[in-house]
Amino acid sequence: MDKEKISPWVIVFRVFFTIAVGACIVYIFGNSLEAGAVSSLRSQAVMRYMNAALDRIGLGPVSEHTVRKLAHFAEYCLEGLLLTLCLRVYTRRFVRHISWPLLGGLLTAVADETIQLYVAERSSQVSDVWIDFAGVVAGMCVSLVLLLIVRAITSFYSIKKENRRLREERDALRRSQKAARRSRQEDFDDGPDGAEIRSVRDYAGTEDARAYRDAGDMRRPSAPARDSAGVPDGDLPGRAAGLTHIHRTAPSGYFAGGSPYAGPGYSAPAGSCDNDQGEGNL
Repeated sequence: MDKEKISPWVIVFRVFFTIAVGACIVYIFGNSLEAGAVSSLRSQAVMRYMNAALDRIGLGPVSEHTVRKLAHFAEYCLEGLLLTLCLRVYTRRFVRHISWPLLGGLLTAVADETIQLYVAERSSQVSDVWIDFAGVVAGMCVSLVLLLIVRAITSFYSIKKENRRLREERDALRRSQKAARRSRQEDFDDGPDGAEIRSVRDYAGTEDARAYRDAGDMRRPSAPARDSAGVPDGDLPGRAAGLTHIHRTAPSGYFAGGSPYAGPGYSAPAGSCDNDQGEGNL
């Protein structure tokens, strides 16, 4: 079974977050290995900076004990964040394996407090383990929110890109359908059926057809006129094959000699006019 190809960016992120998690744990253990006096001096320096900042916004001072507990919470919060992101770059189903960073954070907290048992002027407390573990959970929650935001942004742009691709495919399909219809129409026009339609259209534009149309006459044109236009017998629209005449009143002077209504090759039937005014039934 072929393995899925891993992107170079994924490899880069795996290396980066693995090193970051290791560096964070080393930093935590390094703070625990400091002697009590050194650690206290660092805590006091941070306390003075925090109190100066809080005085500007009108808040009360914090104690050294509070600063030390906040330091524990902050460094383990960073560890929980990095552990979750590291898990994410190794597997897409990181929610299913969310217990791994929890277990890693808890083991780090226990090991940290255990180290302090053997450092001068340092002590180990169970409450510190719970504070450290709470920091891990908080960091994991932050990382999950960040991953959710990144997922929403990437999904939005992927859907937007997919919609653009679908619109392009739809436009291409419409163009191909129009081209296919145009090609079929051209093939039809070049075929025998198209020739007949063109013959009818050509005949409709002749003087013979215009004369009958202007007179309102529904007679079929004479055979010579049809033959000259290339129209087969019975193919003119609106005239049934074999129809010789219909009853109507002809206009005055319709069958007079030299009438402009008489088309080429047209001959009036005998007895179609009863008088000189051209009144009669056709």
